[in-house]
Amino acid sequence: MARKKQYNEEEVIKKAMGLFWRNGYESTTVRMLEKEMGINQFSIYSSFKNKQGVFLESVKYYKKQINTIKNKLKASNNGIVGIKQYFYDFIEFSSEGKLRKGCLVTNTVNEVKEEEEPEVIIELKKFANEIRDLFVSNLKQDDKKSNSLVQQQADYLMNAILGLSIASKVFTKEQLNNIIEVTFTNL
Repeated sequence: MARKKQYNEEEVIKKAMGLFWRNGYESTTVRMLEKEMGINQFSIYSSFKNKQGVFLESVKYYKKQINTIKNKLKASNNGIVGIKQYFYDFIEFSSEGKLRKGCLVTNTVNEVKEEEEPEVIIELKKFANEIRDLFVSNLKQDDKKSNSLVQQQADYLMNAILGLSIASKVFTKEQLNNIIEVTFTNL
């Protein structure tokens, strides 16, 4: 008979996500996960197979958390104005009190090599493309824009949000607001 889990999986994944977000994928060890999640190594391997499995579940949880602002953008009928609001919402989402964490996805892309962690990179690219698709659908709300221009601007906005994610770890709120304002003057 299988043993019943003595922990809430969503709670332990939430803790693991925070650890990965603060320390990075590479720097986070199974021992650190044990301590942060409050479960032993056997439970980690039994439930998630390995560190990568914990991380992939953490990315799923991260996606659920960011869905609030993604859904707001998805429902927006304000075109570029809706995308700009997403940028502001993202800055709020990615900070925890005085701790500026950036974006879990962006942070991980900056440290993980595709050849070493292909499954992780696939999941991160999928997430980035979901955001890009939302940018495209909002940009298409302006029927004066050609499809080619929409695609170019979506790429530009993806570059801008990735840069903003990194900048959010070191710049002041005023500087981040300036970055957002200037980004949108070019559209």
